[in-house]
Amino acid sequence: MEDKFYLIVGLGNPGKNYVGTRHNVGYGVIDILAKRHDISMNREKFKSFYGQKNLFEKKCIFLKPLTYMNLSGEAVIDAAKYFNINPKNIIVIVDDIDIPFGTVKIKKKGSAGTHNGLKSIIYQLETEEFPRVKVSVGKCPSYMDLKDFVLSGFSANESKILNKELELSADAVEEILRADVDKAMCKFNGVVIEE
Repeated sequence: MEDKFYLIVGLGNPGKNYVGTRHNVGYGVIDILAKRHDISMNREKFKSFYGQKNLFEKKCIFLKPLTYMNLSGEAVIDAAKYFNINPKNIIVIVDDIDIPFGTVKIKKKGSAGTHNGLKSIIYQLETEEFPRVKVSVGKCPSYMDLKDFVLSGFSANESKILNKELELSADAVEEILRADVDKAMCKFNGVVIEE
């Protein structure tokens, strides 16, 4: 397999109704990376919007699946097969309800937990061995259904912290590409964003 190719996938749901929701933070990180590195994200293929750019001497494909969250794996497998990408070179940016708000967590591999987007990707790739950058979106309150919570927006105060989380997540993706997952984990896991 070609190790120079990396696939960076930001998970989210397409359409105006989902802009700014907790489930769409993956899209937000891709948008930041696209802005930082002048990546055009308007090509449509692999059931996604995608862009391509060489960063840190690596060929990078940036992906925003248009499949809706629960079928994200269909977009990922299409792009991975087309570019012959090793799952270990697929970086998935995903919302997380289990880590403290104001933090970002990088993992080398692992189960999907309750996340349907990750479940779909693991199912299609037939492996859990791909890195992910998890962006905290807060804990679901006991009175709310999880589905409603992840499709809800952020308060003004939350948004201030979230914007820093998104920037930090973009930094983390760059660090994985520049160095490796272990170095990124050491650098970013444990960082807490204060208001």
